[in-house]
Amino acid sequence: MKARPTKTTRPGSGSAAAQVLARKNNVVVALALRAFRDAQIRTVAFGYLFAVFSYIQPVGYRHTYPTRGDRLAFARSFAENTGLRLMYGQPNDIVTVGGYTAWRVGGVLAIVAAAFGLFAAVRALRAEEDSGRTEIVLAAMVGRRAAAIAALAAIAAGALLLWLAEFAGFLVGGLPTPGAAYLALATASVAPVFVGVGALASQLAPTRRGALGVGGAVLGLLFTLRVVADTVPGAGWLRWSTPLGWAELLHPFAGPQPLVLVLPAGATVLLLVVSTSLAAQRDIGTGMWPAHDSADPHPRLLRTPAGHALRNQRGTLISWIIAVGVLMFVLGGVSQAISPADIPANTRTEIAKLGAGSITTPIGYFAFVFLFVSVAVSAFACAQIGAARQEEADQQLETLLAEPISRTRWLSGRMLLAAAGVAALSLTAGLLGWAGARVAGAPIALFKMLEAGANAIPIALLFLGLTALAYALAPRASGVIGYALLAVALLWHVAGSLIGPPRWILDLTPFAHVGLVPAHPVHIAGSAVVTGIALLAGVAALAAFRRRDLAAG
Repeated sequence: MKARPTKTTRPGSGSAAAQVLARKNNVVVALALRAFRDAQIRTVAFGYLFAVFSYIQPVGYRHTYPTRGDRLAFARSFAENTGLRLMYGQPNDIVTVGGYTAWRVGGVLAIVAAAFGLFAAVRALRAEEDSGRTEIVLAAMVGRRAAAIAALAAIAAGALLLWLAEFAGFLVGGLPTPGAAYLALATASVAPVFVGVGALASQLAPTRRGALGVGGAVLGLLFTLRVVADTVPGAGWLRWSTPLGWAELLHPFAGPQPLVLVLPAGATVLLLVVSTSLAAQRDIGTGMWPAHDSADPHPRLLRTPAGHALRNQRGTLISWIIAVGVLMFVLGGVSQAISPADIPANTRTEIAKLGAGSITTPIGYFAFVFLFVSVAVSAFACAQIGAARQEEADQQLETLLAEPISRTRWLSGRMLLAAAGVAALSLTAGLLGWAGARVAGAPIALFKMLEAGANAIPIALLFLGLTALAYALAPRASGVIGYALLAVALLWHVAGSLIGPPRWILDLTPFAHVGLVPAHPVHIAGSAVVTGIALLAGVAALAAFRRRDLAAG
């Protein structure tokens, strides 16, 4: 009887497939870590906003409305204001700290979470293709699906950090742990849906700008549906048609409905499955929609670095102008509707300490509003320096400086463009705020409103100069430094005004030197000093930028 031959294997061959799989997994993990590091500045900025905003709301509510009588009066009057419903959504059980916090935080941070998800997805998918990095990654032993998984894993980690930041803010603010976790989840549940929206837009549009335009239009439509649902009688059913409405329907601290979480989860999975399917059907660097690149070339704005920057940033500038203008028109429309019965006396006293005067008058109301207009315009200035940094990180600046263009000319052009955008935004805020007030019948002069808008320019120029200096000295950290300086200055001014420290301590923040117009006249001397410091910072930034090496992403 013949012996049955035994099957032999080459030494090590049995583990070859496992080794290949392990190497692929290591590559995916490395790509995810790199994507997370690339987005760390954006994640930190959003996380800071989530944590601070979540902490302020419950603490401020307890301080402003200490008794149940104060809270009932607030619920009967202030919460029924149509303008506030437009911004914050449908209030539920706002006589409690948790219900009030869910109303104020949910209405605002849900929109911020949507923006985070959209920007993160477009940056990780479409922007990577536009820069050519996706082609390099796919040239290795990484498939499209693995690269997409790595990008989405990095975004998921960022969204988790936002949830943790918001949860921590609620806990420090004194909310109970289960309710705080659920409210943070309700707000953060919007982000994955808009990650899916951004991923789908990245497959449809052939450029990053186009993908952001598509995603922004979807966000605007869904926000409009939420506004109609919250402000038009009988239209509440529209909340079921928008992720921003689903966040409200979860009802944190007011009869929670966790089953509603099925909607954002299902929508996210569906959008990601569709986007993955479309990605497999197109070539790298293209979109499902054809690129409109067959038109005659238009060399306008390409003769100077500043003109080239304006051509690249005009969509961003137009979006900022529209957003600020619409918001100021809405806020102007409610300027005449606020009465002493709407706001408790202690709240009016606290706001008056900021220098705005009586918030129940249109003049005092707009002075308070323009404090935050100056913050928004300053954030725009920081974002413009961030865009300049992105050009350097993507190595576009290296190509541009190969031409007979000096570093000083390039950076000064970017700063001048940002300053012009600051002026346009500030004056638009004044003009549209006046238009809204006129529609509401508020007696306020156009000149006063334009003066209030112009009063925001020195503050924004200061943060433009400081952020530019940070960019020249520490380019990779410049975004965090600029936004952190702005946040610290604002919190210093607000907290200092309420606490009442010695004057020299309050004077350390630039917001104390420009005055709140139109409640007060322009502080010409203070504005001149702030503008002078801004110019010195800008000059120092130009000198430092000339001497350092370019820093890639």
